[in-house]
Amino acid sequence: MGSKNKLKRFHENETFKNVVQPTREEVISGYKLKGNWHSFFKNSNPIVVELGCGKGEYTISLAEKYPDKNFIGIDIKGARFWRGAKTSLENNLNNVAFLRTQIELMEYCFSFNEISEIWITFPDPQIKYKRTKHRLVNEEFLKKYQNVLSKNGIIHLKTDSEFLHGYVLGMLHEGKHQILYANHDIYNSSSPPVEAISIQTFYEKQYLKQNKPITYIKFITKYN
Repeated sequence: MGSKNKLKRFHENETFKNVVQPTREEVISGYKLKGNWHSFFKNSNPIVVELGCGKGEYTISLAEKYPDKNFIGIDIKGARFWRGAKTSLENNLNNVAFLRTQIELMEYCFSFNEISEIWITFPDPQIKYKRTKHRLVNEEFLKKYQNVLSKNGIIHLKTDSEFLHGYVLGMLHEGKHQILYANHDIYNSSSPPVEAISIQTFYEKQYLKQNKPITYIKFITKYN
């Protein structure tokens, strides 16, 4: 994408009512929306977050499928989720928002019990050992998620990486977390959860055309 297109999208994002782009300083120093996201949506419906939402296609599809919930797509790349923000406005999806921030700042953006579910869809598996700290499902990140999730709040992980799937399963078993469902090939399993197969991203469709297995884990963290 050219720099002119990026700048154009950045400027358009500033005019979208469903896009929030706080500075890092604003977030860390006491973010005004922390604990107040229901006021942003003007309802008390459950809030679901997608981390690393990219173009926002999964966030939008979830919002269309579950109009009784609010959805927030989070990504640091505003030019990327511009498409999702624009589409949701064009389709009058009032239960969608996009937050431009770093995922490691989750605890500064949301209060305890403010989120009911988290979706992590096709994250970078960060396979090299020295990149472990960057995996969105390592111990440090899971503790952050638990600190903003409601009691028994659910985390969904959908990935094409068998490495990441195995790594997370091992971590969950070792930590005695509650695994609600897990499968290493969700589209070739019997009775998979509807929410895991009813929405497919562009890249997911490409993986399926290549007969690449899509893995899925649905779980609840149980840190003391």
